[in-house]
Amino acid sequence: MNRRLLLLALCQGFFLTNNVTFIAINGLVGLRLAPSAWLATLPITAYVAGGAIFAGLVARHQRAWGRRRAFQAGLAVAIATTALCAWAALTGHFWWLVAGATLAGYYNANAGLYRFAATELVEPAFKERAISWVLAGGIIGAFAGPNLARLTRNVLPAEFAGAYAALAVVALASLATVSFIRFPPLTLPTLAAPGRSLAEIAAQPVFIAAVIACALGYGVMNLLMAATPIAMAMCSHPFESTAIVLEWHVLGMFVPSFFTGSLIKRFGALRVMTVGLALNAACIAVALSGVELMRFVIALFTLGVGWNFLFIGGTSLFTEAYRPEEKTKAQAAMDTLVFSTMTLTSFSSGALVTTQGWTWLNLGSTLPVVLIGAALVWYAANRRTALRALSAT
Repeated sequence: MNRRLLLLALCQGFFLTNNVTFIAINGLVGLRLAPSAWLATLPITAYVAGGAIFAGLVARHQRAWGRRRAFQAGLAVAIATTALCAWAALTGHFWWLVAGATLAGYYNANAGLYRFAATELVEPAFKERAISWVLAGGIIGAFAGPNLARLTRNVLPAEFAGAYAALAVVALASLATVSFIRFPPLTLPTLAAPGRSLAEIAAQPVFIAAVIACALGYGVMNLLMAATPIAMAMCSHPFESTAIVLEWHVLGMFVPSFFTGSLIKRFGALRVMTVGLALNAACIAVALSGVELMRFVIALFTLGVGWNFLFIGGTSLFTEAYRPEEKTKAQAAMDTLVFSTMTLTSFSSGALVTTQGWTWLNLGSTLPVVLIGAALVWYAANRRTALRALSAT
């Protein structure tokens, strides 16, 4: 841990404060303003869809402007869009809320690169720990997000409009913080080292397995997390209980980051990801067993830890898929696929939980869990074959 990494972890904490607050309130504000109940999670969907839409543009801005200026641009967008969401909540304009959340996707895609930027602030031998420590900054969001939503819920005349306004202040604090971080220059393609095509990079087994683990792991987490506030409201749990569940969920997502990097270094990314997959399956089993508050807490906490192992393991594995001059291209491709998967799952979560209920939502989430398992088995077999071939030569 060094000063720059610590400041980047703080920016990650501000970013997760934004994300957790969005998860906590967007579905509920959407439920209040949407013309139909099944559109309730559309503002959540719009946020992650914006990430998919803007991921390529963010990559171009990172190459053209460098890490710090690009991150500053993302935070400027965050300030403007959370203010727009506050206005939409105050005036009751559902589609302006959706528009604000979509544009906020530029910030989502930008801040999603903090984990990759972390590897540039340390020696290569410490890249797994750098990713893990920066993501650990999300613990700030675990406490700040739900409590920010709760404390600012009725500050302005419209419910949760004050929470959106508070997020603009959070983004301003993050803008000030990132301005103190000096990032090394990015390695750009040259005539001597132009880099491989994206198709060639994406054809590698390591790319495929890492992207499937990160995208579908995030998809399962998002499918269940986005629906939780609505599901708990449907089960007559008060918002204070929802805030507790989300707090434990985000703690599960980020507390393990203090040691996930060390586990990956010791046991390998594949084994850590396999444990994460098993935890996802355990979450579904607990969620299907009942709708009492403690079952929501246990299920969402387990889901958070499972996501942590899959996402940090997948990100660490993914750094083996590209050369330095291919970095921004490969990272943009990965995050586009991650955000696209999250778009599908966040929209599906609202439609499923409001039409089919919490039980069918959890049953549906078993499909991506099975697909992740198949990808990890395939990659392990492919790697063993490659190692045997290498030893034979």
